[in-house]
Amino acid sequence: MTEHFKAGTALGEQTLSLLWERTRRQGDMPGFAKAISAILGAMRGEDDHQFSMTETVLTDPVLTQKVLRLANSGMYSAFGQHVSTVTKAVLVLGTEAIGHLALGLKLIEELSELRPDSAHAHIEMEKAVLAGLVARELAGSVQSMHAEEAVVCSMLHTLGRMMVTFYMPEAWTRLQQAAGAGREDVAAPQLLGITLPEIGRAAALRWGLPKNLVAGMRSVEPAEPGTPVDHGDWIAAISTLARRCADSLWHDNDEGAAEVQRVTEIYAPMLGLDVERALDAIAQARAAAVEDLSIAPLSKPAERRARELARTRQRAAGNKILQAGLAEMREMVDSASPGQMVSIALETVYKGLDFSRAVAFVRNRREGRYAARMCFGESLKEHLPLMAFDDSYQPNVFHAALGSDRVIFIENARDPKFAAKLPQWWKSTLAEARSFVILPLSSNGHPAGFLYGDWDETFPPIELSQTEFTLLNDLRALVMRAVERRHAFEAVASRAA
Repeated sequence: MTEHFKAGTALGEQTLSLLWERTRRQGDMPGFAKAISAILGAMRGEDDHQFSMTETVLTDPVLTQKVLRLANSGMYSAFGQHVSTVTKAVLVLGTEAIGHLALGLKLIEELSELRPDSAHAHIEMEKAVLAGLVARELAGSVQSMHAEEAVVCSMLHTLGRMMVTFYMPEAWTRLQQAAGAGREDVAAPQLLGITLPEIGRAAALRWGLPKNLVAGMRSVEPAEPGTPVDHGDWIAAISTLARRCADSLWHDNDEGAAEVQRVTEIYAPMLGLDVERALDAIAQARAAAVEDLSIAPLSKPAERRARELARTRQRAAGNKILQAGLAEMREMVDSASPGQMVSIALETVYKGLDFSRAVAFVRNRREGRYAARMCFGESLKEHLPLMAFDDSYQPNVFHAALGSDRVIFIENARDPKFAAKLPQWWKSTLAEARSFVILPLSSNGHPAGFLYGDWDETFPPIELSQTEFTLLNDLRALVMRAVERRHAFEAVASRAA
């Protein structure tokens, strides 16, 4: 049964009533609550068939990747073997760790994608994302197996501030007028009848978050040296440190850097952190935030907007190329040979996605092999004979893509943790790629080949949009229509003979 928070004053109850009314009208912030039920159901084992943790994870490709990466991280190396399935990852990590990872990922997705009307709300949400990044790096620096719990608690630490700025912007303005920017917490009890942390706790209880996460949202002062620190206090303390660091890092100035150094030094003994290692971890979080945030001074928003505008124009032009190629393929699908359709498809994706290189692989069932047949890109033809491999299953990304029959996008092929999933033939011919895409070509579950395209390090970081995934799937379907038409023709001819 979901616990409900009771404000200590009539004014506080009025504030919460207004807040819940606005969340009903506008939707919970903004869709996070919807994801919680399935994740918490899997953590509690309420319905093993519908909400099993494995099924919950597998419905989200990004979460699947993160779960497997965590299961194969140094913290879990004691298990002594590579984890390649989510089922095994659940056994290694436990449902609680995976649930925290899922909750953290969903909250980051929601906060990162949200574009609130209020600049104040956007600032508070970016600081929450930044706090989560700091917490993950700090917990990782001491090999804590509770890093994902710390991430969620750190992001939720300022939930009250986020709720008020998003749903009650007029109240936030009053708080700032009364106490000044950055001191809104001081004025909240008098003006709202409730503190901002209490509003955050009320929202967390309303969502049905576990008690350990709600407890981790509290602020903790540094303990005296030698004072025992239990798990709950450790989570609350590292969340407090992450939140305070995020608030200072966001501004990207000398004062903020000095404050990060100061609070890290006073919390480090309580948390069992080495100060220098902790500061290095915070620096890594800051570097990651440059890409994850959009309006924080440290993310250089003006430069980012210029890059995004250029990329948007490039994407728009590329999508027009994909759409034009698809139109040609639709006109030809009933008359062109499979080879002609593959050629048009390969040229279309090569130009439309601005690949560095693109290769078409065809399966020879008699020989039991896949082999490259055509390609685009500089200095690639000389390597074509080396791009071949057996069609018997091997635990690598290409066989995984062919088995799943869905477009696979690998953002960072140079991640050392990903090396085991790359076959030797790729490493000896295509290892210059930083990112790549695999487009399986399958008919009734039987792979006929695949298209491959990559980008080298001269390209900026790549992200594919849902529009591009849809166009690529439409292109795959047209190629396979030609293949199936050929198979049907050959079957008729065989029977006639």
